[in-house]
Amino acid sequence: MSDVIGGLPEELVLRAVRAALEEDRAFDDVTTLATVEPGLAGRATLLAKSDGVLTGLGVAAAAFRIVDAGCRLTPLASDGERVSRGQRLATVEGPVRAILQAERVALNFLQRMSGTATLTRLFVDAVAGTGAVILDTRKTTPGLRDFEKYAVRCGGGTNHRRDLAAMAMIKDNHREALAREGRTLADGAAAIRAARPGVAVEIEVDRLEQLEAALAANPEWILLDNMPLEAMREAVRVVAGRAKLEASGGVTLETVRAIAETGVDAISVGALTHSARALDISLELEF
Repeated sequence: MSDVIGGLPEELVLRAVRAALEEDRAFDDVTTLATVEPGLAGRATLLAKSDGVLTGLGVAAAAFRIVDAGCRLTPLASDGERVSRGQRLATVEGPVRAILQAERVALNFLQRMSGTATLTRLFVDAVAGTGAVILDTRKTTPGLRDFEKYAVRCGGGTNHRRDLAAMAMIKDNHREALAREGRTLADGAAAIRAARPGVAVEIEVDRLEQLEAALAANPEWILLDNMPLEAMREAVRVVAGRAKLEASGGVTLETVRAIAETGVDAISVGALTHSARALDISLELEF
């Protein structure tokens, strides 16, 4: 195996897939082990049952190979590709026992990742031509963050901060803590930069009156949290390029275009990872 599997670090993929196989007790599959002879070989097809954006074939392939190194997945489409209902996505050849033992885990990764990529593409298409990018958030499935953020990239979205150490974000609770100690947002930003030189700082505001204090901290980003459209437009005017502006809070496919047209630089959408519907994909065994 290479150092990368399906766009993700090999070690990360193998660890997560092995854990999922153990969780499913794939190596103790009572039905398959009792009904399928160990020498039986066959082929299966992964089939799209709905339209979407494919992501995760490399991860699915790892599930089959971990169960039996003799399994071989041949892609018929690529990550990030739009696929249609009825389209053949890949074939899997090898021992039938292994194909059936790994089937559910392989599909779970493939369906969930493709679902996230599909939803992301819908949001990206909705803001096309505005200049705004679609960002993901940290509202991810525990243990699967890198898989979901990879899926966002495959859908045309942009990854925001991966974790709490990757970027600093002064949110409302941090603001309250600073105020309790008699400190300003600028004090907080200075403390962050002293502790972690070079780290980007973002400050959350939910009212226009908070903008000047936020700008005084010289942040790279300002987060406009749950602001109405008029307030966002005014924030764009006031900030005038002195910081990047991110809009966030309850963004939907119905509202995202209007938000983008206010002139903000980015729109973060938690739904990309916490509410994406799995893409319907099946495995059909052939002989």
